[in-house]
Amino acid sequence: MKMRSCAVAGMFYPRDPSHLEQLLEKFFSGTRSVGNALGVVSPHAGYIYSGQVAACAFAAIPPDFSGTFVLIGPSHRGYITCGSMIPWETPLGVVDTDTELVKALDIEIDEFSHRDEHSIEVQVPFVKYRFPHARIAPVMMGIQDFASVPALAEKIVEAARRTQREIRIVASSDFSHYVPETMAKTNDLYAIEALHTMDTKEFYRRIEERSVSACGYGPIAVMVTACGMLGAKAAELIRYATSGDVTGDRREVVGYAAIAVM
Repeated sequence: MKMRSCAVAGMFYPRDPSHLEQLLEKFFSGTRSVGNALGVVSPHAGYIYSGQVAACAFAAIPPDFSGTFVLIGPSHRGYITCGSMIPWETPLGVVDTDTELVKALDIEIDEFSHRDEHSIEVQVPFVKYRFPHARIAPVMMGIQDFASVPALAEKIVEAARRTQREIRIVASSDFSHYVPETMAKTNDLYAIEALHTMDTKEFYRRIEERSVSACGYGPIAVMVTACGMLGAKAAELIRYATSGDVTGDRREVVGYAAIAVM
Protein backbone atom coordinates (compact mmCIF):
# COMPACT_ATOMS: atom_id res chain seq x y z
CA MET A 1 0.00 0.00 0.00
CA LYS A 2 1.28 3.45 -0.90
CA MET A 3 1.66 5.69 2.14
CA ARG A 4 3.27 8.92 3.17
CA SER A 5 6.53 7.88 4.87
CA CYS A 6 8.08 9.68 7.82
CA ALA A 7 10.33 12.43 6.51
CA VAL A 8 11.57 14.01 9.75
CA ALA A 9 11.51 11.12 12.25
CA GLY A 10 14.87 11.02 13.98
CA MET A 11 15.22 14.78 13.51
CA PHE A 12 12.08 16.51 14.79
CA TYR A 13 10.97 13.61 16.98
CA PRO A 14 12.27 10.14 17.94
CA ARG A 15 12.19 7.39 15.34
CA ASP A 16 12.25 4.67 17.99
CA PRO A 17 8.63 3.83 18.92
CA SER A 18 9.26 3.23 22.63
CA HIS A 19 11.25 6.45 22.98
CA LEU A 20 8.55 8.42 21.16
CA GLU A 21 5.77 6.89 23.26
CA GLN A 22 7.62 7.68 26.50
CA LEU A 23 8.17 11.25 25.37
CA LEU A 24 4.53 11.77 24.45
CA GLU A 25 3.42 10.23 27.73
CA LYS A 26 5.66 12.71 29.55
CA PHE A 27 4.26 15.63 27.56
CA PHE A 28 0.62 14.76 28.19
CA SER A 29 1.23 14.12 31.90
CA GLY A 30 1.96 17.83 32.16
CA THR A 31 -1.26 19.04 30.55
CA ARG A 32 -4.70 20.02 31.78
CA SER A 33 -8.10 19.67 30.12
CA VAL A 34 -9.76 22.94 29.12
CA GLY A 35 -12.99 21.59 27.65
CA ASN A 36 -13.82 20.34 24.20
CA ALA A 37 -12.15 22.52 21.59
CA LEU A 38 -13.37 22.53 17.99
CA GLY A 39 -9.93 23.61 16.85
CA VAL A 40 -6.43 24.22 18.17
CA VAL A 41 -3.17 25.87 17.22
CA SER A 42 -0.22 23.53 17.71
CA PRO A 43 3.48 24.25 17.01
CA HIS A 44 5.60 22.15 14.69
CA ALA A 45 9.19 22.51 15.84
CA GLY A 46 11.34 19.71 17.19
CA TYR A 47 9.60 17.99 20.08
CA ILE A 48 12.40 18.88 22.51
CA TYR A 49 11.48 22.54 21.97
CA SER A 50 7.73 22.59 21.30
CA GLY A 51 6.38 19.14 22.17
CA GLN A 52 5.04 20.14 25.58
CA VAL A 53 3.16 23.09 24.05
CA ALA A 54 1.74 20.85 21.33
CA ALA A 55 0.51 18.38 23.95
CA CYS A 56 -1.24 21.23 25.76
CA ALA A 57 -3.06 22.03 22.51
CA PHE A 58 -4.17 18.44 21.85
CA ALA A 59 -5.20 18.04 25.50
CA ALA A 60 -7.96 20.58 24.82
CA ILE A 61 -9.72 17.79 22.89
CA PRO A 62 -11.11 14.79 24.83
CA PRO A 63 -9.02 11.65 24.26
CA ASP A 64 -12.07 9.61 23.24
CA PHE A 65 -12.51 11.69 20.08
CA SER A 66 -12.70 9.25 17.16
CA GLY A 67 -13.65 11.50 14.26
CA THR A 68 -11.40 13.22 11.75
CA PHE A 69 -8.65 15.73 12.37
CA VAL A 70 -8.31 18.30 9.60
CA LEU A 71 -4.59 19.10 9.86
CA ILE A 72 -3.74 22.41 8.17
CA GLY A 73 -0.06 23.25 7.81
CA PRO A 74 1.83 25.91 5.87
CA SER A 75 4.03 25.01 2.95
CA HIS A 76 7.63 25.90 3.78
CA ARG A 77 8.66 25.22 0.18
CA GLY A 78 6.11 27.32 -1.68
CA TYR A 79 3.82 24.56 -2.92
CA ILE A 80 0.16 25.12 -3.72
CA THR A 81 -2.74 24.45 -1.37
CA CYS A 82 -3.33 20.72 -1.63
CA GLY A 83 -4.56 17.64 0.19
CA SER A 84 -3.23 14.14 0.74
CA MET A 85 -5.26 10.96 0.24
CA ILE A 86 -2.84 8.24 1.33
CA PRO A 87 -2.27 6.86 4.86
CA TRP A 88 0.47 8.52 6.93
CA GLU A 89 3.19 6.51 8.62
CA THR A 90 4.39 7.26 12.16
CA PRO A 91 6.82 5.31 14.37
CA LEU A 92 3.75 4.33 16.44
CA GLY A 93 1.88 2.94 13.44
CA VAL A 94 -0.09 4.12 10.44
CA VAL A 95 -2.77 6.80 10.67
CA ASP A 96 -5.54 6.42 8.10
CA THR A 97 -6.61 9.34 5.98
CA ASP A 98 -10.33 10.11 5.67
CA THR A 99 -10.37 9.89 1.89
CA GLU A 100 -14.06 10.70 1.59
CA LEU A 101 -13.63 13.95 3.49
CA VAL A 102 -10.48 14.89 1.58
CA LYS A 103 -12.31 14.33 -1.72
CA ALA A 104 -15.18 16.47 -0.48
CA LEU A 105 -12.79 19.36 0.22
CA ASP A 106 -12.54 19.89 -3.55
CA ILE A 107 -8.89 20.92 -3.49
CA GLU A 108 -5.89 19.71 -5.47
CA ILE A 109 -4.42 16.37 -4.37
CA ASP A 110 -0.64 16.42 -4.55
CA GLU A 111 1.25 13.76 -2.63
CA PHE A 112 4.62 15.00 -3.90
CA SER A 113 4.17 18.39 -2.22
CA HIS A 114 3.45 16.69 1.10
CA ARG A 115 6.41 14.30 0.86
CA ASP A 116 9.04 16.37 2.71
CA GLU A 117 6.91 18.98 4.50
CA HIS A 118 7.20 18.77 8.29
CA SER A 119 4.43 21.15 9.38
CA ILE A 120 1.74 18.47 9.22
CA GLU A 121 3.92 15.44 9.88
CA VAL A 122 4.95 16.50 13.39
CA GLN A 123 1.25 16.66 14.40
CA VAL A 124 0.46 13.10 13.31
CA PRO A 125 2.23 11.19 16.13
CA PHE A 126 0.21 13.26 18.64
CA VAL A 127 -2.98 12.14 16.90
CA LYS A 128 -1.85 8.51 16.79
CA TYR A 129 -0.87 8.47 20.47
CA ARG A 130 -3.81 10.30 22.04
CA PHE A 131 -6.61 9.52 19.54
CA PRO A 132 -5.89 6.00 18.24
CA HIS A 133 -9.25 5.63 16.47
CA ALA A 134 -9.20 9.02 14.72
CA ARG A 135 -8.41 9.66 11.08
CA ILE A 136 -6.78 12.67 9.44
CA ALA A 137 -7.41 14.97 6.50
CA PRO A 138 -4.05 16.62 5.71
CA VAL A 139 -4.28 20.05 4.05
CA MET A 140 -1.22 22.07 3.08
CA MET A 141 -1.93 25.79 2.66
CA GLY A 142 0.15 27.46 -0.02
CA ILE A 143 -0.98 31.07 -0.49
CA GLN A 144 -1.77 32.48 2.94
CA ASP A 145 -3.24 35.88 2.03
CA PHE A 146 -6.38 36.94 3.88
CA ALA A 147 -8.56 36.51 0.78
CA SER A 148 -7.75 32.78 0.74
CA VAL A 149 -8.95 32.21 4.31
CA PRO A 150 -12.78 32.20 4.00
CA ALA A 151 -12.73 30.06 0.85
CA LEU A 152 -10.70 27.26 2.46
CA ALA A 153 -12.65 27.51 5.72
CA GLU A 154 -15.93 27.15 3.82
CA LYS A 155 -14.58 24.11 1.96
CA ILE A 156 -13.71 22.42 5.26
CA VAL A 157 -17.07 23.12 6.88
CA GLU A 158 -19.04 22.12 3.80
CA ALA A 159 -17.04 18.90 3.38
CA ALA A 160 -17.73 17.96 7.00
CA ARG A 161 -21.43 18.61 6.52
CA ARG A 162 -21.67 16.67 3.28
CA THR A 163 -19.82 13.67 4.68
CA GLN A 164 -21.49 14.00 8.10
CA ARG A 165 -18.11 13.84 9.78
CA GLU A 166 -17.32 15.03 13.28
CA ILE A 167 -14.14 17.04 12.86
CA ARG A 168 -11.54 18.85 14.90
CA ILE A 169 -9.23 21.30 13.15
CA VAL A 170 -5.53 21.66 13.92
CA ALA A 171 -3.64 24.70 12.65
CA SER A 172 0.08 23.96 12.62
CA SER A 173 2.21 27.02 13.28
CA ASP A 174 5.15 28.40 15.16
CA PHE A 175 5.25 32.12 15.94
CA SER A 176 8.21 34.54 15.96
CA HIS A 177 11.45 33.15 14.57
CA TYR A 178 14.98 34.02 15.73
CA VAL A 179 14.37 37.29 17.53
CA PRO A 180 15.13 38.30 21.14
CA GLU A 181 12.77 36.62 23.58
CA THR A 182 11.29 39.87 24.88
CA MET A 183 10.38 40.89 21.34
CA ALA A 184 8.98 37.45 20.52
CA LYS A 185 6.72 37.36 23.56
CA THR A 186 5.51 40.93 23.14
CA ASN A 187 4.70 40.62 19.45
CA ASP A 188 3.32 37.08 19.54
CA LEU A 189 0.97 37.77 22.45
CA TYR A 190 -0.13 41.01 20.77
CA ALA A 191 -1.13 39.08 17.63
CA ILE A 192 -2.71 36.21 19.59
CA GLU A 193 -4.84 38.67 21.59
CA ALA A 194 -6.84 39.42 18.43
CA LEU A 195 -7.89 35.77 18.25
CA HIS A 196 -9.59 35.85 21.64
CA THR A 197 -12.63 37.39 19.93
CA MET A 198 -12.10 35.38 16.71
CA ASP A 199 -11.06 38.56 14.84
CA THR A 200 -8.91 37.13 12.07
CA LYS A 201 -8.78 40.42 10.17
CA GLU A 202 -7.27 42.13 13.19
CA PHE A 203 -4.94 39.14 13.63
CA TYR A 204 -3.61 39.69 10.11
CA ARG A 205 -3.29 43.43 10.74
CA ARG A 206 -1.26 42.85 13.91
CA ILE A 207 0.92 40.24 12.21
CA GLU A 208 1.75 42.80 9.52
CA GLU A 209 2.11 45.73 11.93
CA ARG A 210 4.71 43.99 14.07
CA SER A 211 6.21 41.86 11.26
CA VAL A 212 5.53 38.72 13.27
CA SER A 213 7.26 35.82 11.51
CA ALA A 214 4.61 33.22 12.29
CA CYS A 215 4.85 30.65 9.51
CA GLY A 216 1.26 29.35 9.75
CA TYR A 217 -0.78 32.51 10.15
CA GLY A 218 -3.00 31.40 7.25
CA PRO A 219 -3.84 27.97 8.72
CA ILE A 220 -4.54 29.68 12.07
CA ALA A 221 -7.03 32.07 10.45
CA VAL A 222 -8.65 29.24 8.48
CA MET A 223 -9.06 27.14 11.62
CA VAL A 224 -10.56 30.03 13.60
CA THR A 225 -12.91 30.95 10.75
CA ALA A 226 -14.09 27.38 10.21
CA CYS A 227 -14.62 26.87 13.95
CA GLY A 228 -16.68 30.05 14.01
CA MET A 229 -18.88 28.61 11.29
CA LEU A 230 -19.29 25.51 13.45
CA GLY A 231 -20.40 27.53 16.46
CA ALA A 232 -17.21 28.45 18.33
CA LYS A 233 -17.29 31.80 20.11
CA ALA A 234 -13.81 32.46 21.48
CA ALA A 235 -10.18 31.38 21.52
CA GLU A 236 -8.11 30.76 24.64
CA LEU A 237 -4.35 30.85 24.91
CA ILE A 238 -3.47 27.75 26.92
CA ARG A 239 0.30 28.03 26.93
CA TYR A 240 3.04 30.14 25.42
CA ALA A 241 6.73 29.25 25.46
CA THR A 242 9.91 29.85 23.52
CA SER A 243 12.89 27.79 22.51
CA GLY A 244 14.84 29.78 25.09
CA ASP A 245 12.98 27.95 27.84
CA VAL A 246 14.85 24.82 26.72
CA THR A 247 18.16 26.18 25.46
CA GLY A 248 18.61 29.01 27.95
CA ASP A 249 19.57 31.27 25.03
CA ARG A 250 17.20 34.26 25.13
CA ARG A 251 18.96 36.21 22.36
CA GLU A 252 17.32 34.44 19.39
CA VAL A 253 14.24 32.34 20.06
CA VAL A 254 11.25 30.79 18.32
CA GLY A 255 7.84 31.29 19.89
CA TYR A 256 5.28 28.52 20.40
CA ALA A 257 1.61 28.77 21.38
CA ALA A 258 -1.14 26.32 22.24
CA ILE A 259 -4.50 27.92 21.50
CA ALA A 260 -7.95 26.33 21.84
CA VAL A 261 -11.06 27.56 19.99
CA MET A 262 -14.37 26.67 21.61
